Amino acid sequence: MVTGIVYHRKYLEHEQSPTHPERRERLSYTMDQLLEEGIFDSPEIKILEPFEASIEDVLEVHTEEYIEFLRRKSRTGGIIDWDTNIPVGVFEVALLSAGGAIRAADAVLRGEVKNAFAMIRPPGHHAKPDIGAGFCYLNNMAIMVKWLQKRGFRRILILDWDAHHGDGTQEVFYDDPSVLFISTHQMPLYPGTGYPHECGIGDGEGFTINIPLPPGTSDEGYRMVLEEIIKPVAEEFSHEFIAISAGQDNHFTDPITELALTARGYAELMKEAVNLSERFCSGRLVAVLEGGYSVEAALPYTNLGIIAAMAGMDISQIREPENYLPLLRMRKDEGALVKLRRNIEEVRRIHSKYWSSLR
Repeated sequence: MVTGIVYHRKYLEHEQSPTHPERRERLSYTMDQLLEEGIFDSPEIKILEPFEASIEDVLEVHTEEYIEFLRRKSRTGGIIDWDTNIPVGVFEVALLSAGGAIRAADAVLRGEVKNAFAMIRPPGHHAKPDIGAGFCYLNNMAIMVKWLQKRGFRRILILDWDAHHGDGTQEVFYDDPSVLFISTHQMPLYPGTGYPHECGIGDGEGFTINIPLPPGTSDEGYRMVLEEIIKPVAEEFSHEFIAISAGQDNHFTDPITELALTARGYAELMKEAVNLSERFCSGRLVAVLEGGYSVEAALPYTNLGIIAAMAGMDISQIREPENYLPLLRMRKDEGALVKLRRNIEEVRRIHSKYWSSLR
């Protein structure tokens, strides 16, 4: 099994400010760790060079007015909202980020690799058709999925496990029955969307599944959601392609969230996703980096775990340095499982009319 990794040094050029959570160290520290572990020397790993997404592909998701606004402000600098400014030159990096997601999907379709991880930035899942938000400018995931749809895919599973709800991606596919969008996210948390009753409209009703996670949710809670909601519905949907918004801000050291997932937990989640891809769609799977802001304690190890699981490597030794483990005990909340059980039951109640596997 060969796993592709999309990466380019230009992704390090984008920066809103040296102290902004979404800064270049998110990738640079990870690359240092992967080099130290010898990942790139493995025959199971192949580096993939990204290209800029075409304006035609971007316009499948975003409006012409927004793209022109972003292009214009990228020349001079500007602002979208209180936490998302527009640095000079961001438009070209955002195109390369979206193109990195497409490059990953293209490599999988061509048989160049079995699956692929687009280690790209800036992230994308908060970007809506007419505006960016939440550190995002172009919706990399949505652009890639639209690209896949143009190539004949009619049952695409998007699993968004970022700690923040992927409101932009949800909006793009909210009425589309060919895309099953499943989001697990902390609630309450930005952007304040992703309630269980948000389940799609029109022909897309039932094809959006939101699973809120209470603060303190740990590996055990994620396994519960996976076994009781995600796997049964994915099997019933019988997907042709899996696309994962692989945010890593659910880690127990993340500075802007309150979840308690471990690096090993990420690896196990990805291993289950790989198993689903092998059972239903010949292994076709692309992960796209979204959030994750613990640049030293989490990202180097969570990314390593994700890549190892995708490549079929041993994940039993994936873990953070021991000096961070006291933070896990502080962040983890045993009572979160009780609250999560109630959320799961609400999701089952709402979606049982759409999915027999939840009855």
